[in-house]
Amino acid sequence: MEVTLNGVFAVVTGASSGLGLAMSEALLQAGATVAVASRPGSKLENVVQRLQQDGYDAHALPLDVRSMQSVNEAVTWVRQTWGRLDVLVNNAGIGMRTVNPRFMFEPQPFFKVSPEGFRNLIDTNLTGYFLLSRGFAPLFVEQGKGRIVNISMNHETMRRKGFIPYGPSRAGTESLSYIMAEDLREFGVTVNMLLPGGATLTGMLPKEYADHYKSMPTILHPDVMARPIVFLASPAAEGITGERIVAKDFDAWLKEKGFV
Repeated sequence: MEVTLNGVFAVVTGASSGLGLAMSEALLQAGATVAVASRPGSKLENVVQRLQQDGYDAHALPLDVRSMQSVNEAVTWVRQTWGRLDVLVNNAGIGMRTVNPRFMFEPQPFFKVSPEGFRNLIDTNLTGYFLLSRGFAPLFVEQGKGRIVNISMNHETMRRKGFIPYGPSRAGTESLSYIMAEDLREFGVTVNMLLPGGATLTGMLPKEYADHYKSMPTILHPDVMARPIVFLASPAAEGITGERIVAKDFDAWLKEKGFV
């Protein structure tokens, strides 16, 4: 059955490419109004212009998730422009390429990661989720409803050789999500996790790795996130909180939870 999200207002971070763009497009195609949030620049402007030309209700929201000032400005924009928010998708992140460009071929031990590289990735991938959620939580509490979806990754990657600080950033994301779900439960606000379920063709992969694996049957396309993110924004997901959903296994999850 086709899901309609008319009247749903969503913010998706890290949305100018990769998983964020795929999720934004899926929400827009279902009828939602989406603030496509990303660092300011021509990349964001061009993506939103294309989406608008395709007839979607997309809005550019320049945002640096590491900056409390930038987060506050985004919250103010949502309050003044929409007056409400239904869904916040925390997706903005940077990958291992920022500390080791050849991480897939030449993993380096944690003690060779620079403190600056560690802090930069944690500030973006983990603290950014906290700052955005913290910024929008008062609006959700005022409304007595709202949904937060935090994008994560496979547990295997959290234990993988050479994956500091990316692994710890997403392990922290999952703990953050579980605790946020409990903190917000009494206010009618839900928090869930969503992850692709495997290596995905995004800008986080080194070019040579992506070129080698994009024809492999196991590689995932960002579109794998489309159906689950639309579900999580839909009336069908009312009251669901504290769940960890693997996108490639979404049908099995629906069956397990009794939706099909």
